[in-house]
Amino acid sequence: MENRLHRLEAVQAILLEIGQKASACSDITEFLKTVHSALGRIMYAANFYVALNDAEKKTLRFVYFIDEADATPDPDEAFALPPTNQSATSWVIQNRQRLVMTAQEFSSMITTEWNGSPAEHWMGCPLLDQHGHSLGAIVIQSYQAQHMYSEEDQALFALIANHVCVALQTLQGIDRLERAVRERTELLEHEVAERRHAEALQRALYEIAELSTSVAEVSVLYAQIHQSIAKLLVVRNFLIARFHPESNEISIQYFVDEKDSVPETKKFPMGVGLSSYVIKTRQAQLIDQARLQHLTGNGEIQQTLGNLEMSSWMGAPMLAHEQIYGAIVIQSYDPQVIYTEADLNLLAFVANHVATSIAKFDADYSLRIAKNDLEQQNSALNQTMQDLQQAQSELVRQEKMASLGGLVAGIAHEINTPLGICVTATSHLAEELKLIRQELTDKTLNEQSLLDFLDVLEQALRILESNTQRAATLVRSFKQVAVDQSSDELREFDLRNYLDEILQSLQPKFKGKRIEITLDCAAGITVKTYPGALSQIMTNMLMNSLLHGFENNQPGKIHISALLQQTQIILHYADDGAGMDSASLEKLFDPFYTTKRGQGGSGLGAHIIYNLITGALSGSIRVRSEPGHGLSYNLSFPQRLS
Repeated sequence: MENRLHRLEAVQAILLEIGQKASACSDITEFLKTVHSALGRIMYAANFYVALNDAEKKTLRFVYFIDEADATPDPDEAFALPPTNQSATSWVIQNRQRLVMTAQEFSSMITTEWNGSPAEHWMGCPLLDQHGHSLGAIVIQSYQAQHMYSEEDQALFALIANHVCVALQTLQGIDRLERAVRERTELLEHEVAERRHAEALQRALYEIAELSTSVAEVSVLYAQIHQSIAKLLVVRNFLIARFHPESNEISIQYFVDEKDSVPETKKFPMGVGLSSYVIKTRQAQLIDQARLQHLTGNGEIQQTLGNLEMSSWMGAPMLAHEQIYGAIVIQSYDPQVIYTEADLNLLAFVANHVATSIAKFDADYSLRIAKNDLEQQNSALNQTMQDLQQAQSELVRQEKMASLGGLVAGIAHEINTPLGICVTATSHLAEELKLIRQELTDKTLNEQSLLDFLDVLEQALRILESNTQRAATLVRSFKQVAVDQSSDELREFDLRNYLDEILQSLQPKFKGKRIEITLDCAAGITVKTYPGALSQIMTNMLMNSLLHGFENNQPGKIHISALLQQTQIILHYADDGAGMDSASLEKLFDPFYTTKRGQGGSGLGAHIIYNLITGALSGSIRVRSEPGHGLSYNLSFPQRLS
């Protein structure tokens, strides 16, 4: 009787300790460690674990796991919830009932070894919230026959499980919030890194495109190509090989290597070396030592050249307009620098741009050679003719640069809008995160603050998602001016909701502008079409109004209406801005036509609108405008595309 009294006093002390730890602790693992330690004072607890259940994802995590026989799983790893006949833990969670089994009962009830090593005595209790929903299971087990759990042990364990469940509800909420914050932080860091990489790629491609007109010597051209690619990849060993179809030979035009100062040979017949294999297959190749042995063994590469002690090798063909100009080769002797498929795809993409620059350079170089020969043959021409030729050459060059510079300026303006919105949303979200962290640290966080933060988070995510998708769509549009169809998937969506989302994503762009935007569209109009195409059409119309219709912060109104007539969606867009004269209106849908060249206009916006509505959406478009009376579009497209 005295022993029983001492045990009850110990249980009371344990429950008090659990309650105090729950109110003072914010870490689930630390809390469960205290529970485990306290439990060991009243019963055998050498093997103890707690599994938390995610009912929505149908997964479980072993957030605390101490076992003599089995390895400890990663507490952050989510396991698919197994069937009840394969896991005693799953049985307790899904049936929301206590389960006590001996080794014999365990083997007859559980058909697989998903649980791990079988126990002599196993006892598990469900962790139920106030609504009776299962949060997980708390389990204690023994692998030794001398340690069996009595009915009193089972009752005490169930009592402790109830107290643990109450505390876990609060701790689990804190844990979910911290995990969500960590995951979102990692995602934002990844997005920032990807954006920086994309910016570096854009700069490198622009530099490569500019080389064809800014460099006079081929050696300088190749050296600067090397420098541009070095901003994207590790290229300590770099080679440019040119293919000469008239002689079926390959020549090494540029060579930088850590081990060899000069190439083994500067010219060799097609079929020799790895460069020949890349040019022959017209495909980018990623080759390591194992693949090299395979290619040489089956005769695909008959003879090798240069130092083959590389750790990683990749080469990409330089293709432009189906004509192959040669190959770019990069290799690494460092086992720590191993190229990936992503690196190979990047090199292949850059190699095609290099081919275009080389083709332009070759053409310009041939023109310069022909011009020099002509000048030598016609030395008797007077100075006036020479001045005229120089002026003509300079005019051509200036026109090239003006056209290229204007186009790039237009592209930069179009792309900057969604990226700017993303940066704004990210900065705002970071500030909100800082505030919520401070409230959490100060222990002033309440339910309303958390709900407000979640609302801000949800809005920011919508803005980031819609604008990054729109930025990607704009990039594809600029890459190929003749838009045949949207690359977005065909899907069904509510028209009113989608138009609201587009206007919301552009809200930061119109912030501070004295422009009133109204939308008249009934809810419940469901369309099946390409949402990406519709989004780009609306975006371009709104940005054209902002850029061209309302200059110098001019106030104005934009009205958008949409309705369903039989099987056609009729969309009307109108602004009361500056408008256009008839001559400009006739050229509105021409590619690259803009009245803002060099001021943020690329001349692609209206052309893309026309191509998307007539191509991807299978519809039609009419436009009306007068100077001083704004501009309006009338669009018609099928409600459902098959």
